[in-house]
This record gives sequence, C-alpha cells and structure tokens, in this order.
Amino acid sequence: MAPADQTRKTASGDSRIAASAVGDDIASRLLGWYDLHHRELPWRITPREHARGARPDPYRIWLSEVMLQQTTVEAVKAYFRVFVEKWPDVEALAAAPTEDVMKAWAGLGYYSRARNLKACADLVARRGGRFPDTETALRELPGIGAYTSAAITAIAFDRPAAVVDGNVERVISRLFSITAPLSEAKAEIRAHVERMVPGTRPGDFAQAMMDLGATICTPRRPRCMLCPLREGCSAVVSGDPEHFPVRLPKAEKPLRRGAAFVAVRGDGAILLRKRAEKGLLGGMTEVPTTAWTARIDGATTPSAAPFPGNWKLTGRIAHVFTHFALELDVFLAATNGETPAGHFWSLPSDISGEALPTVMKKAIEAAIPGATKKPSPHSAKRPA
Repeated sequence: MAPADQTRKTASGDSRIAASAVGDDIASRLLGWYDLHHRELPWRITPREHARGARPDPYRIWLSEVMLQQTTVEAVKAYFRVFVEKWPDVEALAAAPTEDVMKAWAGLGYYSRARNLKACADLVARRGGRFPDTETALRELPGIGAYTSAAITAIAFDRPAAVVDGNVERVISRLFSITAPLSEAKAEIRAHVERMVPGTRPGDFAQAMMDLGATICTPRRPRCMLCPLREGCSAVVSGDPEHFPVRLPKAEKPLRRGAAFVAVRGDGAILLRKRAEKGLLGGMTEVPTTAWTARIDGATTPSAAPFPGNWKLTGRIAHVFTHFALELDVFLAATNGETPAGHFWSLPSDISGEALPTVMKKAIEAAIPGATKKPSPHSAKRPA
C-alpha cells in the first residue's frame, strides 16, 4: 500500500500517527542507504566522520549552498575548492576585495549570488564570525532564503529542518504520486518532508534526500530497482515514475539581439569595462556592447561601437539567460591604445583572471580564439 494510501485510510485522529510512522520508516530506510552510498563532496562530512565526532563547518556549508543555487554539483566543485583555498573562513572572505570575489566567481553565473555572498560575509564577520544556527536568524542575512536557511540549519547545525530542493521535490512527487503541477504542489511537498525529518541526524537525512534524487531518482530513467524507498512508492506502483513531478509547459523565451566590440591594442591587450553594480551581470566585467536588456534589443552594426575603427564582423554568439535568450554579433578592431572613459585594458596574461561572465568569454573567443583560455606566459602588468 502506498504511503499516501496508508494515511488516507485511517480516521482523522489516527491519520497523524500513521503519517508519522510512515515518515519514520522512510527516514530509517533512507539513512541506512545513505550510510553506504553517500556522495563524497568537498564540503561534506561523511556519516563515518560524523560518527567519529567530526562536525560540518558552517562556513563551508553556507558557501556550498549559495554556489549550488541553480547550479550543478559538478560545476560547483572546482569553484568551491578555489574559494576555500583563497578564503578559508568567513573573516578571510569578508576581508577580500569585492573585485577579487567577482573574479573568482566568473563563469558560475547568477552573479547576484556573488554580491550577496560578499555582503553576507561582511555582516557575519562584523558580528563575530559565527553564523546563526536557526532558520529565522539565517534568513535575515543577505542572499539566504527559505531553502538555504533550512539547508544550513540541518546540515551545519544538525537541527531538524525541511530541506526541499529540486531533487527532493522529484523524490516526494513520485513517492506520493502528487498530480498537481509542481508550481502548485510545493506546499504539499514541504508538508510531506516536514513529517519525515527525523529528530536525530536531520542533516544526514537532508543530504540523503538530495543524493537519492541526484543518483537514483533521476529525472530520466530512474533506477527504481536500487531505490531504498521503492517499496511503497506510488510512482513505482503506477509504472510511470517519469510522469512526476508534473510540470506545466514552459513559455518560449524571448530572443534579444545586440552587438559586442572586441578592441585589441598592439600588445594584445583587450578593452574592457565594468558593468553597473545593479541589474543583469551587475559588477561583472565586459567588452563594450550595445545596450541590450531583457526587454529591448541593441544595435547590431559597427556604427554602435564605442569609438570609430575598422570593425570587422567575426561571428555571432548565443547565450541563454533565465528569462530570455541573447544573440550578439561580435566585431573586432585593432586600435592605437587610447582608453575611452570608463574602460581599461587587460593584457593577454590577465584576461583569464578577469571577472568575465560566460557570455563575454564567448564574445571574446569569437573574435580571438583561445584568448580567455590560454593566458600568455608574459607577466606584464595592466597599464595604469
């Protein structure tokens, strides 16, 4: 009998007891599976280490959870290692120049996360360098919402909290065959998770749920035969686990157009500028572009360049943001090295270390293949 059926077929008074019993059973099975099959992650304390008395570092858990927002584990691993090597604790991160943090974040996307990361580190450092250990207090910090506060509370401080990410939503939707579209089912999913969270090892339970969704209960071709929750899973009984979670059709993203201008000095330096602190890609570095936004197109001709020159079209790049797709025509020109107001030159040896978002790296690569990937061995400094 499926977990949801067990709950529905009891009287109202017994329903809560049945739901609790089902939750305890699920937590027990899941933790047993996690002890044997957990992922090894650079920010994680394993069950064996935990049993020996090791405790997660709240700084590392916070850092990883902010990085993991809308980003895959595999993409985050390398960035996480760079950050903790450069800034091993929250005080070190708070002391770092914002520009250095943005450079280290470049390529990870969703750049408001990096700005909030620095603001949060500054605030925590001013308050003595200790993260609060409750969801309510954590949500008062910059960049920490309901999910991140729950994850830090459970994983870093081992306090019961319902941690619900995309992996957990998929597991719960299938376990209980939730037929409402995911956008409408979030409260129901959270209620199920809240009933399951155990009083002991809530952090391991949260990570076990996420690992199960990432490795077994995957979006496509879930490995149900290996799942510790297979017995009693409604989606397995129905024979169509991939049907869940139910999603509404996605609206087509609007396409925006614009142009990017890659100016090169005689020594190979590339002309760059810093974007405004607020808005899309705020605080990041870019080559000059037309004024495209999520709502308007920009010009796509050489006449829109920041200064006259022999601009040649070298290609077109495409990039997809959360709410729209963008195409940029890329133009290249050699210049005499004059520096327009608000711009600066970056030598070939420095380009790979600039705070360039992926879309700008694409533009530079379309004009000068390899420019952002293979820094020059020369160590000349950027001219003042």
